Amino acid sequence: MHTRLVSADTLATRDPRADWLLLDVRHDLANPTAGEQAYAQGHIPGAFFLHLDRDLSGAKNGRNGRHPLPARADFAARMAALGLTPATQVVAYDAQGGMFAARLWWMLRWLGHEAVAVLDGGLPAWTGAGHALDTDAPAPRSAATQYEAPSRVPVRHADEILARLGDATQLIVDARAADRFRGENETLDPVGGHIPGARNRFFKDNLEGDGRFKSAAQLREEWQQVLGATPPTEAVHQCGSGVTACHNLLALEVAGLAGGMLYPGSWSEWCSEPSRPVERA
Repeated sequence: MHTRLVSADTLATRDPRADWLLLDVRHDLANPTAGEQAYAQGHIPGAFFLHLDRDLSGAKNGRNGRHPLPARADFAARMAALGLTPATQVVAYDAQGGMFAARLWWMLRWLGHEAVAVLDGGLPAWTGAGHALDTDAPAPRSAATQYEAPSRVPVRHADEILARLGDATQLIVDARAADRFRGENETLDPVGGHIPGARNRFFKDNLEGDGRFKSAAQLREEWQQVLGATPPTEAVHQCGSGVTACHNLLALEVAGLAGGMLYPGSWSEWCSEPSRPVERA
């Protein structure tokens, strides 16, 4: 069972008789149609496409962020339609260093499905290893029934975070780029800045130059500096809309520092309520 990362060669040499579900989640926040277009032009053979906005997010109401979580039952039904069973090994990939694949990884864990991994290095690692792409959409393979198991991933919500602002035992880690964290160059959300007291760990700092994750030892060393005295289970992770924070949570699992909490609404939800405080610089 693969639960964190899987290499392109491992994926290419998997037992064809085994129940593996490949999911392409390429996306571009500035061009929401780009991922689906790229999938049509070529994807890993047998992979299905999932869209960040349609499949990995719920309905927006102007106060719950740009990519709110869907209802668990709705997500379970969507995954059952793709053939997910308790015995299925899921592999998610994108072409952005795991930026979107990690969101699906976290969501399946949230659904209670443990056998899910991210393709390390994504589609560039697959093609770089000489493996072929396909343009044919795979045949539907619906599961007989959908399932939800008890979730093992904790979440924290805006009111809970607000109630503990200033509490030294609450550590918030923001996965956005440093300029957006400081409140500069904000192009996605109407307000720039960050949750007061948050620390910044840009999700791309989890990666090597080739888009693969750093070693477990290096990630552990770097993340221990971010966490300080806070146990990894007590850290709250957020970003702009609850997507790249999942990348940090995956990196922590690779590092052996599992158990952090996701704030699903993240900055886009936080800043939608004017009464919530904002910090800049």
